[in-house]
Amino acid sequence: MSRFEILRFALRGLAANKLRSFLTTLGILIGVAAVILLVAFGEGASRSIQQNIQRLGSNTLTVSASFAGGGPGGFAGGRGRGGGGPRTQARQLTLDDARALTDRAQAPSVRSVSPVVTANGTAAVYEGTSHTVSQLVGTYPSYFEATNKVVEKGSYFVNDDVVAARKVMVVGRTVADELFGAADPVGRQVTVSGVPFTVVGVLRELGSSGMQDADDVAIVPLPAVQQSLTGFGPLGSIIVQATGADTTDAAQDEVTAILDQRHGIAPGGAADYRILNQAALQETVSSTIGVFTALLGAVAAISLLVGGIGITNIMLVTVTERTREIGIRKAIGAPRSAILGQFLTEATVLSLAGGLAGVLVALAGSRLPVAGIQPVVVPSSIALALGVSVGIGLFFGGYPANRAAKLRPIQALRHE
Repeated sequence: MSRFEILRFALRGLAANKLRSFLTTLGILIGVAAVILLVAFGEGASRSIQQNIQRLGSNTLTVSASFAGGGPGGFAGGRGRGGGGPRTQARQLTLDDARALTDRAQAPSVRSVSPVVTANGTAAVYEGTSHTVSQLVGTYPSYFEATNKVVEKGSYFVNDDVVAARKVMVVGRTVADELFGAADPVGRQVTVSGVPFTVVGVLRELGSSGMQDADDVAIVPLPAVQQSLTGFGPLGSIIVQATGADTTDAAQDEVTAILDQRHGIAPGGAADYRILNQAALQETVSSTIGVFTALLGAVAAISLLVGGIGITNIMLVTVTERTREIGIRKAIGAPRSAILGQFLTEATVLSLAGGLAGVLVALAGSRLPVAGIQPVVVPSSIALALGVSVGIGLFFGGYPANRAAKLRPIQALRHE
């Protein structure tokens, strides 16, 4: 019997029980789609987090104040500064701390230092149109380069604007669209908490990631924010840019030494600040997300296993129902290989059809964002899911097919 005839008999057998075949295929479909979609979600989450980290650059350190008290030292990009000893007083980060970090003699690996204060949920108004800016940042011009923020229209503010505490502002695309619509924002005045600011530039669009809109931001000179909005209190953070990606760890050590000295932190003591190393964080996140994605894929693979058990069950029922037919075919000379091939083909066709349908469902589902994260389909997951689905058909269909092939013609013909 030719392979074409075996395939024809197999398809005819499946067509004789359309609903049963459909339900069996549905189990494989769900399993394959689940594997691909969950892996795609993990990949999308990984890329989203990586993009957030890369926006600050791989050679950037973020220094922020930690909680007061006797807790552990701040997280230091995978090299946490330990020491759970008690602290009687925790100092906030100040502008003097930021200035100390610019000392080339003590910190030769530091390229730039940008003190930062942040006002969240600040209302901005332009000609009766109001928009609540998610993040209003007061800082120095070096902040733009350190955090990879590029002005698409207009210009950055400069050091003279900082010295003179000029009320100028660089806005993100969301702020520009909400306040000005199709009009050119550059040169127009925006009122922030009753204080007029002139827009001098619009940042290049970054897009949203998760629940956060990276374009809903306004950046102004540090003294202007302090005078008008936040007051001259402590800094929210200090952005330190290393001279290169290979000197980031050296810059972190230098920053740590300077701040320990200024804040009176004894060797091995608990620091009252945290240093976030972007390069180390990116490596840690990549490793963690990789494990998370593998776990998601393994959980989804269980549904494929369930689908395979369903194939075994259905094929055993099919063999039982068609025992007499098998006996007649063997009595008129059908070889054992033909019977075995037919039932193996039926199981493989079921699993392959379910696999292909599952891929189509997964590709369609990957177009829909989940919790603000856009799933990214990994091509290898498609190949793996399809390969596993075919393997399931061969493996789980093997026992029923072998059982059918071993039936003796006389016993099969006597079967009612």
